[in-house]
Amino acid sequence: MDAKLAEIVRAAAAQARRKAQAFNAQAFNAQAFDGTSSRDALPWAVIEAFDADVRGHVERDRRIEEERDRVLITAVNFAETRPEDGAEEIEAARSALIDAIDYLEQAVLRFGIVNRQGAKLGYGEAGQSVTARR
Repeated sequence: MDAKLAEIVRAAAAQARRKAQAFNAQAFNAQAFDGTSSRDALPWAVIEAFDADVRGHVERDRRIEEERDRVLITAVNFAETRPEDGAEEIEAARSALIDAIDYLEQAVLRFGIVNRQGAKLGYGEAGQSVTARR
């Protein structure tokens, strides 16, 4: 049986995907994008739910941290695209970001182990895999 944390991981990934889709690099409008004041905020906005709801509730794992870093890097790359780069380049950067979010979600679901803090919150038993091994 999957830990309750699996649902939280999926929700955090869905929120990250929504933020990536909502960010319009061609016509960047800070007010339309969660009221942020600069493109610098995109990486942190994308990873926000993961950091708040997931990261502190799983045992540290190099593979998960590497995927988190990849999300941040691809979010920076996406945020740095400019309208003059063209629609294809912008969509390629957005697609790379969504792929990175997917890989982070998969890494947590595959390798994540509920830690004591997560267990205290009822997200599963300490030491339990986030998803059941099949």
